[in-house]
Amino acid sequence: MGKKRKRLGRYIALYLMMVPGIIYLLINNYLPMTGIVLAFKRYNFKDGIYKSPNVGLENFKFLFKTKDAWIITRNTLCYNLVFILLGTVMAIMVAILLNEVGRACIKKVYQTVILLPFLISIVIVSYLAYAFLNESTGFLNTTLLKLLGKDPVSWYTTPKYWPVILCIVYLWKSFGYNCILYYSNLVGIDRGYYEAAAIDGAGYWKQTLHITLPCLKPTIIILTLMNISKIFYSDFGLFYQVPMNQGALLDVTNTIDTYVYRGLVQSNNIGMTAAAGLYQAFMGFVLVVAANLIVRKIDKDSALF
Repeated sequence: MGKKRKRLGRYIALYLMMVPGIIYLLINNYLPMTGIVLAFKRYNFKDGIYKSPNVGLENFKFLFKTKDAWIITRNTLCYNLVFILLGTVMAIMVAILLNEVGRACIKKVYQTVILLPFLISIVIVSYLAYAFLNESTGFLNTTLLKLLGKDPVSWYTTPKYWPVILCIVYLWKSFGYNCILYYSNLVGIDRGYYEAAAIDGAGYWKQTLHITLPCLKPTIIILTLMNISKIFYSDFGLFYQVPMNQGALLDVTNTIDTYVYRGLVQSNNIGMTAAAGLYQAFMGFVLVVAANLIVRKIDKDSALF
């Protein structure tokens, strides 16, 4: 008992510092989980959450009997798989490029001068999609297609272009964050590895393949696992605001998140949208556990748990 009290006294300051964070997690992350019961009820405002009649799995049956379940699942999974693959490759490529440019610069401030406009452009371009795609005043129709002698395209009523448009907008908007993570990892690699490889006759590509990528491996695995945990979630702004909520594009832009939102706003079917949300969370949990088990078998030290 004396040792335990002594240890408690030693770390009491750290425990007290944990209290606000624990309270925040309980209020913001765990207490709302009690609302899961909505997925199994026919909710009405008069009776409230817990007194509304139970309907068992009826909300799930109704969801999966419609074609919407297949469409939103397909779109959410396929887009996220492409985002993870292309986003990882692009972020690593740009991080390596920035690292090489930074090494060529004499002063660290030059790296900031190079990096800052790049990051600003990523933020700005995500808000310019409409300026590019507007049928009458957009850059693509009024400038680019005109120069190429092509007819204007009604982008917001033509679904076939949107898988490519959404991928481009997402990558340009989002890969900068992962790029910075990889870049911070790259600048911490011991330069002695590269110098020894150069002495042994290894060129740039061999150094990248045998030094840079292996050093980035733990970061790549962790970020990929984190992305897999969110694979059943989607960027709401990307799939709802960028396509301007156009009904003609729903087959290629509707995801689980936008479906739940439309269900709440348009049909007010809280039970079915809660079922869709629970399905989303459960499948995400299953996938991240499965992916982590695979990683543990391949490289135990790189697994999350």
